[in-house]
Amino acid sequence: MPYVRIEVTREGVTQEQKKQLIAGATELLVRVLNKDPATTFVVIDEVDLDNWGVGSLPVAEWRRAQAAARPRST
Repeated sequence: MPYVRIEVTREGVTQEQKKQLIAGATELLVRVLNKDPATTFVVIDEVDLDNWGVGSLPVAEWRRAQAAARPRST
């Protein structure tokens, strides 16, 4: 009975995208591990951006730092 937990930031993930994530994760477990899709559970948690960190920074600050570090195209 596989259990898959997907966590994403709460930034407008649509119902259709969630449906695709659930189907895709289930299909992967069926294909790779021969699991029964009827007993495969997929849970999607949406996390507020303020509650997510990357590289010791809140993700919003990390993204700003990454954007500032990218070369600008002319």
